[in-house]
Amino acid sequence: MDCREARAHLLDEQRGQLQPELHRTLGAHVGTCAPCRRAAAAERALTDLLEARLPQYPAPLGLKRRLAAQWAVPLASRATGWPRHRRWVVPALAAAASLLVATPLAYQQGLWRATDGAAAMVTEAVTDHLRVLSSSHPLDVEGGGIHQVRPWFVGRLDFAPEVAFTGDADFPLRGGAIGYFRDRKAAVFVYGHRAHTISVFVFRPEGFTWPTWGLQPLGPRRAHATTARGFTVLLWRAGELGYALVSDLDPPELLGLASRLSGGA
Repeated sequence: MDCREARAHLLDEQRGQLQPELHRTLGAHVGTCAPCRRAAAAERALTDLLEARLPQYPAPLGLKRRLAAQWAVPLASRATGWPRHRRWVVPALAAAASLLVATPLAYQQGLWRATDGAAAMVTEAVTDHLRVLSSSHPLDVEGGGIHQVRPWFVGRLDFAPEVAFTGDADFPLRGGAIGYFRDRKAAVFVYGHRAHTISVFVFRPEGFTWPTWGLQPLGPRRAHATTARGFTVLLWRAGELGYALVSDLDPPELLGLASRLSGGA
């Protein structure tokens, strides 16, 4: 394992998400590599700082209702006339109970995996955006517009990052950088809007559990929109690329920018 691969797994190591063999391999590398030990310590310090100082927000009411709808509806109290209908009610209840027992739990487990997968992507997007905000040198290539920034990524990624919006006076493109989105490299485009910083992460989408709830129209596509730690996050896919857009900008303005980035406006 080299340093590049090791650093791609540091966050998952903190979260306890690595397989045992990969956990041992990473530990062996970090134990003998001083730069990676410093990187691991910095990741832990940043995570502790975020958890301690950033506000937490409750889940949206719509999400709570959708999750609550997955639980079985409690049986109503006995109605008047129960003895008269007992001969057909009891078999019906027995049949329903047998179906509940026999039905696999795969669907509900899949629901929670999907919810957890979306939450993990949102958390990753916010954390990566905070790294942009806290870094003294967040950009590898600065200014110059999209025709300078986009070619800079050639040879540095195994895919060609695409954004339909090239920036303008209202939303200038400040520059770009190489980053990571969970376990893979990502192109980072940084835009500005007045005093706000806006991060766009472009990455390969394979292997992620993409959310199917909380979707907003985004031109020909739909984006998952939510808030976390005071930031608005938009997630969407376009062809062979995945996108995460993060900022403390007002949600309607950020949604408008997302539409332009995706080619919807």
